[in-house]
Amino acid sequence: MTPDPHLIVLSVGNTRTQIATVEEGTCGAAACFDNADLAGAVSRVVDLWGRKKPEMTGSILMADVNDPVATRLASAITGQLSEEVYRIGHDVPIPLMVRLDPETITGKDRLLNALAAWESVRQACIIVDAGTAVTVDFVDGEGTFHGGAIAPGATMQLKALHEMTDALPEVEFRRPQQGAFGKSTAEAMLMGVFAGIRGMVWRLVEQYAAEYGAFPMVIATGGDAETIFGEDELIDRIVVNLTLIGIAACARNALAGDAPDSSEDASSS
Repeated sequence: MTPDPHLIVLSVGNTRTQIATVEEGTCGAAACFDNADLAGAVSRVVDLWGRKKPEMTGSILMADVNDPVATRLASAITGQLSEEVYRIGHDVPIPLMVRLDPETITGKDRLLNALAAWESVRQACIIVDAGTAVTVDFVDGEGTFHGGAIAPGATMQLKALHEMTDALPEVEFRRPQQGAFGKSTAEAMLMGVFAGIRGMVWRLVEQYAAEYGAFPMVIATGGDAETIFGEDELIDRIVVNLTLIGIAACARNALAGDAPDSSEDASSS
């Protein structure tokens, strides 16, 4: 029996890059690198590629929402390994039906999160990605992506408060202290951002549920997901490497020759 291919998957975000291997169909724990640390990310890929058994085939797959960083990273990896880096959405399709306005271009991370969530639960679900931006997206019971909402992430909000006011300090995002009131300026800022994101997500989930006619499962991901939603009863599960799982799903579907069904009122982005 031919062993499963050795896959290395990368997700290049706005500020950070996640890297993991996929073995026997399971995505491993991700290593995370600041996008400024190109050498560190390349070194990690080279190390993981070196662990491939001689009898195994292998591929490197990358998805990104930051094309300049992704292009430099792919070029550096190819230079080190003489292996092509396959780009999701270009070389490898995302097998997901979408129902959006014509000509809409949707971030690949949102589509990959939706694909991973749908393949995991096979029912209507809402995906909350709390990273540089906060996205709240809906997938129906047939696995069709309907879009959702995009808002500034926690760090972006705090940065805007500092840079666009005269007196508010620079604050690193963390969970605010317990209590109903922020007792300092920094705590008040943290309280506002923290409660604002949670409240927005609650309201959007209620809105999506009302539109759909049922209350979907809610899955959270992203760098700030645990901080914001770790004790939130609204969230059914937190999956920090959801985008990487989506990349692995694209690879699996491509190897199987699968493709999404088409329909007149659905379009791919």
